[in-house]
Amino acid sequence: MTDSSSITPVGLDDGYAYTKVALPDGRLIVIPSRARVGRSGVTWIHQGRQRIFEYETEGTCYSVGAVDGEATHFEGYPFSGLNRAIVQHALQQAGLGGQTLHAVSGLPVSAFYLQDGSQRHNTLEKKRMSLKQSVQPIGERLPAGIAFHEVIPEALAAWYDDVIVERKGGAAIDEERLAIPTAIVDIGGRTTDFVVVKDQAVIHGSSGSLPCGMLDVKQQVANGIQERFDLEALGEQLVAKAVEHRVVRLHGRDYDIASLVESAKQQVVERIRAETRRQLGLGIELDRILFVGGGSVALAEDIANWFPNQTIAEHPAFANARGMLKYLRYVCEASSAA
Repeated sequence: MTDSSSITPVGLDDGYAYTKVALPDGRLIVIPSRARVGRSGVTWIHQGRQRIFEYETEGTCYSVGAVDGEATHFEGYPFSGLNRAIVQHALQQAGLGGQTLHAVSGLPVSAFYLQDGSQRHNTLEKKRMSLKQSVQPIGERLPAGIAFHEVIPEALAAWYDDVIVERKGGAAIDEERLAIPTAIVDIGGRTTDFVVVKDQAVIHGSSGSLPCGMLDVKQQVANGIQERFDLEALGEQLVAKAVEHRVVRLHGRDYDIASLVESAKQQVVERIRAETRRQLGLGIELDRILFVGGGSVALAEDIANWFPNQTIAEHPAFANARGMLKYLRYVCEASSAA
């Protein structure tokens, strides 16, 4: 038996673009979901400036941090060693090394539910067990161990964040938000998720996933840079900086690529807008449409006037992680794992 007083609960949004951790003390930690197989091949002159860290799981070494990361947008990523290494690094960055954790993470809506609304039990169990596998930091650091792990739909996690209000000494349900029909639009890295909740039930006819997100912007920009400058390959970190700053640095010179980034964004926006209309229509039967996810920050101006009753969540990139933590603390029965 594990002493429950020594267990730390965490909300763990292990997305394809970023991995976010929510902690009971209110801290929110985010790292890029960036790693590759193999040792880093780097010796740090000053250990305090180390930016690449190594982890081993199932006999394979992974380098995490300031590396040109391997693509995470593949079907098996949520159950992969690459995912486990990135999650362990996020937990290390949160100062959780050596601790026993209870965690809730998520899967995209379409990966969680079948079309008839039943759960994909084999997929969920595979995800639950994957993050409970051992991941050993290489060096003197102690691993963070996940003793209990539950999985919920990612956009639904943001609904829990919206309706469960934490106050000093506990939490309460916002009865007004609980009672109204609400849609969550979660614009993430690989997917955009839709969940409609009415009478405390998921309406599957208006819920699902679109395989489109902010990683598509990055890929289109990478393709455009390669075509414009006749390059065979580009480092993943270089592309990420180019998208963020709208400038690409090649051969010691900066080149303006703002038009390329804007074009890529607009293509993604139009795909998401079309799917949002397909899923939610004009939103006339919904009292509230809540946008969450990192894409809601990056595309805030582009999505600003889609519905008269829409709003963007506070710190939307962390809405799922916060909701996962609230689900773990106030809804989920994790005590059986102790």
